[in-house]
Amino acid sequence: MPKITYVAVDGTERSVDVPFGTSVMRGAVFNDIDGIVAQCGGNAQCATCHVYVDETTLDKLEPAEQNEEYMLDFTACSRQPNSRLSCQLSVTSTLDGLIVHLPERQN
Repeated sequence: MPKITYVAVDGTERSVDVPFGTSVMRGAVFNDIDGIVAQCGGNAQCATCHVYVDETTLDKLEPAEQNEEYMLDFTACSRQPNSRLSCQLSVTSTLDGLIVHLPERQN
């Protein structure tokens, strides 16, 4: 299984194995990682699964689709060039080693 690392605001890192086909958001929720609210359950309708993808692993991702781009304008913390909705990041072997930083707040 691919390993995804979630970095809390205080710098605490937690790496977990996330099954193929699961979203980075669900990986956090299933592993009780604080900082991902996921109010809409992964439908890209609430932006409460916002993450900042670490610059060192940003090239692992495909570009965001139009709906995700739109929802990123509604995140509780400022949108950055490396902002993504973790519900839209489907885990594949390519994402092994992905590092995401959690924002200060989600809503």
